Amino acid sequence: MKLDPSSVLLTDRVAVVTGGGAGIGRGIAAGLKAFGARVAIWERDADSCAAAAAEIGALGLTVDVRDSAAVDAALAQTSAELGTVTILVNNAGGVFWSGILDTTENGWDALYKSNLRHVYLCTQRVARVLVEQKLPAASSASPRSKASVPHRVTRPTRRPRRVSQLHQDRGTRACAAWHPRERAGPRHHHDRRHQANCAARR
Repeated sequence: MKLDPSSVLLTDRVAVVTGGGAGIGRGIAAGLKAFGARVAIWERDADSCAAAAAEIGALGLTVDVRDSAAVDAALAQTSAELGTVTILVNNAGGVFWSGILDTTENGWDALYKSNLRHVYLCTQRVARVLVEQKLPAASSASPRSKASVPHRVTRPTRRPRRVSQLHQDRGTRACAAWHPRERAGPRHHHDRRHQANCAARR
């Protein structure tokens, strides 16, 4: 199903896409731009950043999002040129293959920095501005896109199971069946065979 941009326009919204110079990030940045957002691309590679920004019509900033000072500077420049950021796409990251026995501490730290540290830094900085200005992080969905959600989730009704047990009653055996939904407590039930056995033991 093709989505109509007019139904979910992001006009006057400011979006940041980290790692938006190529690949999925570049596609996300182009999509946000197509829906009316003012887009800033934060990309470590200067060449791909400039090329993507020129192609999409976005603000391209060469930023190493793993560095807190660089993130602060990029956010300040983005806010000054485009406005307050209310959409953040933490797309930057990368992985490398290394067995657990061969991974060095420096390699692990690099993996953490590339995929987790920048998510914390960028999200914290953007969220801090939104809290200070008392702005929502996302606008409410249009009526046609809202889904009906039940107030509570219920489990499928299961058929009650009858649990039989033997118990001692004045030295004689009787068969008791307990119904889990019986509010008055356990109740006794005897079929013909058990009635005969009980009668024979009395």
